Amino acid sequence: MLVAKEVWRKTRRRLRSGPAYRWRYSGRTPERVLIAPPDLRLADPQIALEIYYGRYPLSGHMVETGGQSPFQIQVNDRGWKKSLHGFRWLRHMRAAGTELAAANARALVGDWIAMHGGRIDGVAWEPGTTAKRIISWLQHSSVVLQGAEFPFYRSFLKSLAVQIRYLRSMAPEMPDGKDRLRARIALAFSALSLPAPASALRTATRNLGAELDRQILPDGGHISRNPMVVLEILADLLPLRQTYANQAETPPAALMGAIDRMLPALRFFRHQDGSVARFNGMGATIQDRIVAILRHDDTAGSPLLHAPHSGYERLSMGDVTVIADTGAPPPVAVSASAHAGCLSFELSSGRQHFIVNAGIDTYGAAEFRPLARATAAHSTATLNDTSSARFSYSPRVSDVLGSPLIGGPRAVPCQRIDDKDRQGFVARHDGYAARFGLLHERQMAMTGNGNVLSGRDRFVPAEGRTVRNGEDMVAVRFHVHPDIVLARDERERLVLAAEAGDHWLFTSPEVEPEVEESIYFAGLGGPRRSRQIVLHFRACEMPEVRWQLIRTKISGEA
Repeated sequence: MLVAKEVWRKTRRRLRSGPAYRWRYSGRTPERVLIAPPDLRLADPQIALEIYYGRYPLSGHMVETGGQSPFQIQVNDRGWKKSLHGFRWLRHMRAAGTELAAANARALVGDWIAMHGGRIDGVAWEPGTTAKRIISWLQHSSVVLQGAEFPFYRSFLKSLAVQIRYLRSMAPEMPDGKDRLRARIALAFSALSLPAPASALRTATRNLGAELDRQILPDGGHISRNPMVVLEILADLLPLRQTYANQAETPPAALMGAIDRMLPALRFFRHQDGSVARFNGMGATIQDRIVAILRHDDTAGSPLLHAPHSGYERLSMGDVTVIADTGAPPPVAVSASAHAGCLSFELSSGRQHFIVNAGIDTYGAAEFRPLARATAAHSTATLNDTSSARFSYSPRVSDVLGSPLIGGPRAVPCQRIDDKDRQGFVARHDGYAARFGLLHERQMAMTGNGNVLSGRDRFVPAEGRTVRNGEDMVAVRFHVHPDIVLARDERERLVLAAEAGDHWLFTSPEVEPEVEESIYFAGLGGPRRSRQIVLHFRACEMPEVRWQLIRTKISGEA
């Protein structure tokens, strides 16, 4: 059904970009840009210099153009092409602050208008990319138009107007998710930044409010359950709020409410070193970007501990933080980045991570994605070497929808078990019930001012199901961050030691822990080799195992 809907959507998009429809995107050219909205994303003048010399470091890949326009050369990397046509790199020209950078920005925008402005086709005109480009052109119109002659000035505004009308036509039929929300944000920016009738702003504001109410959950998370989306959307919503204020317009209540919910949600997902927990598509964290966003957070106090709508739990005592995934998979339409990591968790102590999920290599090879999304790449339990959710990697589906999560837990009840000296939860998922007849239940509790993390994993038969012989092999995995030294003390107990800082002692009374190879995808420099602690057992023989992590100051001292 989803494939059929997407095929129909793409067919309509082709029709709307054809000659018979294109006349609808013509119209009056705005006379000027009224205001250039701010841009909170990090800028680096050095990248402006690289671009001047024909080197384009976009989407994790460096492409050298050899003196040609980047819009002329053939590049196979789709992410790089989307970044190129999204024009977010204009912020580096603005940061450079030189006439040379402004002239280069103007020349590149002129190249795009000449090569792609007259033909609505390809990556350049995908609605999500078009929305990014509209926002970027408006935010950095001052540098693009600096010193521009009148013909270019008119050409820029005419192209911008065509793109806005095209996006306005496409937005209602865009697939669900962040691109559709960003399209509504772009249309609100354009109604504020360009001369437009009051009705256009009212319509853009109303549509934006409806999309925010639908996509941003009551606890501030996004319907995709991806923490990265919260960060990306906030980077657009905060400047939009300021643009409303600068134009003496009242921001919609939905916009203000979404920001007020999302800022605490972003803090919820942060460890104390500033990085974001690696769940459902989150990779390496660029911490300065987080700081730039949270500078606008006026909320006081500690982050929330319970995000029931997003499906996450947080335990925090002293300088120890645990963040756990206790939610069902997101809707299939927004699950292209979702992971089979139900009941997985991450543990950080101070500014050091100890137990992690593998995360994703954000700009790395696509063939690593299935590995990173599997249950085995998360600090949780796997049954019979099988993921708790299934993914579609059918070429027919992938060409249309990507690789959605098409099966997984349907019911994930979770209950907090907090009291004065303890924070904890107990949660259960049925991701293995249909195939193997077992439910996985995990209980975790933090005590001793954060010095003790106790866990219990249980596998119980689902109602009305019997477990077949040999289909009850369990592996409870604890992926160790690559910077942590994993060794055994004089009593053969496993010790996780930071190079300078805390040590954590891992024990399990029922099962002898084993150490196996692992891989950590979310490193800033790409994938890194790591190790994992694994508890192997059969659920029919041992339906429950307990484990504990105890913080020590000296290796081997319990």
